Amino acid sequence: MSPSTTSPVRPHVRGTARTILRILPWVRPALPRIFLGMGAALAAGLVSLAIPVVLQSLVDGPLSSGDGGQIWPAAVIVLVLGALEAAFIAARRWFVLTPGTHVEAAMRNSLYAKLQDLPVAFHDRWQSGQLLSRAMSDLGLIRRWLAFGIVLLVVNLATILVGFVVLFFWSWQLGLVFLLCSIPLWIYGYVFEQKYSVVARRSQDQQGDLATAVEESVHGIRVLKAFGRGKYSLEKFTRQAEDLRGTEIEKAQAIAGIWLWLLLVPDVAFALCLLGGVWLASTGSLTVGQLFAFFATATVLRFPIESIGFLLSMTFDTRTAIDRLFEVLDEPNPITDPEHPQTIAQPSGRLVFEGAHFRYQDSPAQFPDLLDGIDLELEPGETMALVGLTGSGKTTLTALATRLYDVTGGAVTLDGVDVRALSREELRRHIAMAFEDATLFSASVRDNVLLGRPELADGGPEADRVLAEALEIAQADFVAELPNGADTRVGEEGLSLSGGQRQRLALARAIAARPAVLVLDDPLSALDVDTEARVEAGLRRVLATTTALVVAHRPSTVMLADRVALLENGRVTAVGRHSELLASNDHYRFVISSFDDDNTEIEVNA
Repeated sequence: MSPSTTSPVRPHVRGTARTILRILPWVRPALPRIFLGMGAALAAGLVSLAIPVVLQSLVDGPLSSGDGGQIWPAAVIVLVLGALEAAFIAARRWFVLTPGTHVEAAMRNSLYAKLQDLPVAFHDRWQSGQLLSRAMSDLGLIRRWLAFGIVLLVVNLATILVGFVVLFFWSWQLGLVFLLCSIPLWIYGYVFEQKYSVVARRSQDQQGDLATAVEESVHGIRVLKAFGRGKYSLEKFTRQAEDLRGTEIEKAQAIAGIWLWLLLVPDVAFALCLLGGVWLASTGSLTVGQLFAFFATATVLRFPIESIGFLLSMTFDTRTAIDRLFEVLDEPNPITDPEHPQTIAQPSGRLVFEGAHFRYQDSPAQFPDLLDGIDLELEPGETMALVGLTGSGKTTLTALATRLYDVTGGAVTLDGVDVRALSREELRRHIAMAFEDATLFSASVRDNVLLGRPELADGGPEADRVLAEALEIAQADFVAELPNGADTRVGEEGLSLSGGQRQRLALARAIAARPAVLVLDDPLSALDVDTEARVEAGLRRVLATTTALVVAHRPSTVMLADRVALLENGRVTAVGRHSELLASNDHYRFVISSFDDDNTEIEVNA
């Protein structure tokens, strides 16, 4: 799947320098040490350029005159300069390595905070692998560039500049030859940037797609094995991996092209300067020592010149990584806290939908609203069952209460206050949800159940009491049989537990939050009849004092409710007691009859 179908890719609208400067807020605290690292690296380069000066005096002095006594002082000076160069290189590494890790950590924290803040609609559009590759691979690349790439790029360019001045000092004629030969490098460098940036972007997007494929295969391994589709999954993965391999080869070819120029041009320059230098020395315009120092300086410059290729490719990779990072950080969040949020000190739990409309952002204009003017009132302490055929909008309606989605028209109020006027933290403290698809985290049972009670995170008698009560109501007695009881760590997404066990823990989590309003999206679908009956008995104790909106797909769940709301084509078409609707509403009878359970007993009890 193309990344553009799941992670919108914006065209490059900034140059490389402007793009890189966008990470300055995170890099600023590390700048002193990065600059010190550059200073140390530059000092190492200057020291290496000083060695040819000593060699020139050695060749034109003691070696030409035959005075062996002067050789040892020059050798000691070269040894000292070499040791200084090594010390400066070690200092450069010490200065820059640690700050880079701090910058990476700060940027990763910012990205994670942004992902947590963005609405569910964003996560519906983006592949998790694309987000994971940005959080890991791209930020790791930025760290390496800060600790290595930018330091050497700046220092090597400065070294090359100073080196050319030194070359002109020894011989302006040979220096001019060297300078003219370097012009093709700068021209090809510009062409290389235009080509490599496109390929680098495609490569990093394909890496994100590949990460998504691995994640989906691991999470869906039971399905793949059950249907014998492992070979199909492998073939699909192989195709994606082959596409990435082709892109990486294209990257390698682009890098090889610039390496060709970076290796060929200096060699041509060396050959021309050797011919010219021998001629100048033969005419007396240049001493042998000066010619030797010229080539020694040119040799020192060889690595800085050759390094420009991989440093440029690393810089353009980093530019692409920063672009990909800011595609997430720049994502607008339509669901935000108000500037001056209201508060509800003691919510009674009166939840009202007032002409609520909702449509997805990318829905075609000709499509009707998914929810088309919902009017529904839940009185404090009332349990309202929400029933309707598949696709009628039940789950979407429940998501509006906690602002997982925002209404596109009308309003949802809690105790007369528009939920958009409350901070999201306070709103979700007053309204808790349990979903049909019970998601647990790789943590202990205790941590999962008490997720909505951060004040109990440190444990204690109160935490134990709330945990025990929530597990009892949710009939999660299986917890006592786990190896470490409530301290047992469940596997990723709780897959070490059965579907019914996960659902009961998710229900216990919602109960433990002690909300004023409890929203349950078919929380008993994975339970057997006996367990469901026991859970319903426990729920009646909770629902007696808590306002509840319960999405029901079973007649037995409907029986928990004081009233029932019938959702049809995005509208609430009937509200009343189960027995009243059963007697008076044809569509309600049709919906009830479509449930899996036999409704004969319910009709009798009604």
